[in-house]
Amino acid sequence: MSVPKVFESEYRFCLILWEHEPIKSGELVRLCREQLGWKHTTTYTVIKRLSERGVLKNENSVVSALVTKDEVQAAEISEMVEKTFEGSLPAFIAAFTRHQKISDEQLDALQAMIDRYRKGE
Repeated sequence: MSVPKVFESEYRFCLILWEHEPIKSGELVRLCREQLGWKHTTTYTVIKRLSERGVLKNENSVVSALVTKDEVQAAEISEMVEKTFEGSLPAFIAAFTRHQKISDEQLDALQAMIDRYRKGE
């Protein structure tokens, strides 16, 4: 199953949802007003749009996510690597490291991920 596209403002909304789900839609409206400065109509429009795309469900005024933060992030990275670097992960990493310092701790964490991947974990 492919993960539905979540755009930038929708992602900020989803961050609130993921932190508080399941949550009553009225409470979600309040949080979006406080954290995003949205009007209640904007929040309800986003709930409807994301519900139609299969990102969340709204049953009996209780909103919960159908996709996880990790799934949305992975889909976004995959799309960016495919579109910008012709699907080449090494090209992405090379571009990233040209402009970003990587600490020894981060390198160790990356190496541990690579080792786990090679072992099939």
